[in-house]
Amino acid sequence: MARTTDAREKAIETAERLFRVQGYAATGLTQIIEESGAPKGSFYFHFPGGKRELAADVLAAYRAKTSAGFRMLAQKTAGDPDRFVRALVKAVAEDMKASDWAMGCAAQALAQELAPGDEEMADALASLFDEWMEIIAAAIGPLEDRRVARSRALALVAALEGARTLARTLRSVAPFDAVARHFATVRI
Repeated sequence: MARTTDAREKAIETAERLFRVQGYAATGLTQIIEESGAPKGSFYFHFPGGKRELAADVLAAYRAKTSAGFRMLAQKTAGDPDRFVRALVKAVAEDMKASDWAMGCAAQALAQELAPGDEEMADALASLFDEWMEIIAAAIGPLEDRRVARSRALALVAALEGARTLARTLRSVAPFDAVARHFATVRI
């Protein structure tokens, strides 16, 4: 009878948390294996490409989770772009605050450390950010020119990523509050 194990999922969850807290380069395979509780042999069975392969799987899982969350917010706030912006910013701020300002964005950490030197990872990251911008553009600009909505979505994603960095440093939601005020009231 084949054994079922959750070692792969635990490794992905652990690596995501560690990448979000301490970054890709500062996270070693030994730490991931120890903290996930996965046997070393099981780790290499699931990730024969090592840490780089694990990072790609972390990014895929993070993309699925975050994009689903963005879509859910868009559905809940349908027809009210300002409400969507406030809800999205609040969700990101609460995530950081709940982690005592430790948890950054997995995509941001991987982008800073792996792109553009790793073309495959850079492409995967570009695809993730493109998906986020499409979801956001549809939520904040359904009646606007598509180009304008896409530009606002790009600016909002950039502002949120910057707000994460500032909030982590300031240990405050103030950067998120500023983003929400600006994007919920300004039409570019």
